[in-house]
Amino acid sequence: MSTARFDLTDRVALVTGAARGLGRSIALALAEAGAHLALGLRDASQECDLVHKIESLRRQVVALQMDVTDRDQIELATQEAIERLGALDILVNNAGGGADSTPVEDLPLSTFENVLDVNLRGTFLTCQAAFPHMRERGFGRIVNVSSQAALVALPGEAAYCAAKAAVSHLTRCLAVEWGIHGINVNALAPTFINTPGTAAELADSRFRADVEDRIAALHRVGEPEDVSGAAVFLCSPAAAMITGETVVIDGGWTIR
Repeated sequence: MSTARFDLTDRVALVTGAARGLGRSIALALAEAGAHLALGLRDASQECDLVHKIESLRRQVVALQMDVTDRDQIELATQEAIERLGALDILVNNAGGGADSTPVEDLPLSTFENVLDVNLRGTFLTCQAAFPHMRERGFGRIVNVSSQAALVALPGEAAYCAAKAAVSHLTRCLAVEWGIHGINVNALAPTFINTPGTAAELADSRFRADVEDRIAALHRVGEPEDVSGAAVFLCSPAAAMITGETVVIDGGWTIR
């Protein structure tokens, strides 16, 4: 198969939570594959050096204010991406996060709701915002970032596990409903990845050793590039017949 099947030249992608970690890596990988980028940022007033990196690749890039817990910001940012870049071919719903480990019996309802808001509600609303444009053009590629937590029970992480399981199933539902419009919808389910968001946990040597033991086949913590490559694949012509799937990137954790 020609590597041209993985080419994204002149596609336009919106990546949420693009400032750091997986979002940053995915945005850069899409740009390297040829796409122009809209970066959804929780605080667009802060300097984002990713803009300069993408510009150095001779791609168009815009940084957008886009807190995914705010419906108005989602709708305005999506429309601005379309107006400034001319289209929206690819949506990567990366923004998300969990909460401090808490037993279910002690978990405040407000915390549970906040975790669902940023992971599930934000993904749902951003998909809704992108859909009319993709439907009109008869093309779209949506990648939702789920988690291995959608597939296994993690003690103290009930809200996050529930939210990510819902993201994976929402992905299936959207794939079935929107496929007729030429829109493919898939999800990625990473294990623990070396990012600023996991740095504190993974700095604990006992915790890290336990994680590496549970990653039963490869016995190593993932790197952002282990996930961003899969995102490029799902957005590319090479994955044209793949939809409704959650691609597990867990080094073997869930097969144990």
